Amino acid sequence: MAYFGDPVLAADLLFRPDHSVIDQSLNSRLGATTTNGDGFGLGWYGDGPEPAVYKSTQPAWSDPNLRELAYQVRTPLLFAHVRASTGTAVQRSNCHPFRHGRWMFMHNGLIRDFRTLKRDLVMAVEPELYPHIEGTTDSEVLFFLALTFGLDDDPFDAMARAVGLVEDVARAHGVENAVQMTAATSNGSCVWGFRYSTEGASRSLYYSHDVGQLRKLHPDVAVLKGLGEETRLIVSEPLLNLPGAWVGVPEASAGVVRPGTDEIRSFVPVPPG
Repeated sequence: MAYFGDPVLAADLLFRPDHSVIDQSLNSRLGATTTNGDGFGLGWYGDGPEPAVYKSTQPAWSDPNLRELAYQVRTPLLFAHVRASTGTAVQRSNCHPFRHGRWMFMHNGLIRDFRTLKRDLVMAVEPELYPHIEGTTDSEVLFFLALTFGLDDDPFDAMARAVGLVEDVARAHGVENAVQMTAATSNGSCVWGFRYSTEGASRSLYYSHDVGQLRKLHPDVAVLKGLGEETRLIVSEPLLNLPGAWVGVPEASAGVVRPGTDEIRSFVPVPPG
């Protein structure tokens, strides 16, 4: 889940909705696995120069520190992720979101047969960035490839080039359907979201509809009354069962949430060279 808008108490997003991220960690309805108990992470922007992160290898539903934190942290931009490992170790450094400078990144999916592709992919990371890789996941490598390809300058292009490289390396190793990805990244000012898979059957991703329109549709829903017009959420699964509240991100698409006009466009990987 990624939240962008007026400052909100983290607990209002993590615990209070009917199908909150915490509920999804136990009872995912659309994900590849029903239970996502291999750790979790929370990332948010506050007064510091970089985002703060809180991660744990405990399941999200059983961490008392998360509840303590969530009822104190108020932020305009929040990332939350519950993890089901696709083969790498359950350790704090492998929990999302990943952070580098002002950037955060989280990913739902996998790079198929990552062990076979890992060396070639890691060697493509910019030498100055390589020492900052902390964990062993395919997701973090994808993040650092995007940083290598210019995430600071153009996140759409950087992610397209990162995915293009992964698919190119996979073809060289005979790996099919290399990329399964719904992902979000932010620099604290905007949030970019991506939905893509090599096989054209990506995992679910939704964004919230215009808040003003939702208030007209659901005038009795209290949580909507305190949200500004710029408020948006990007989620793997809808948090609330409100008709008209959620729009599915199309297959092979990327979008940006920012002050003013949001944007959604086609996502096409760019191969090396």
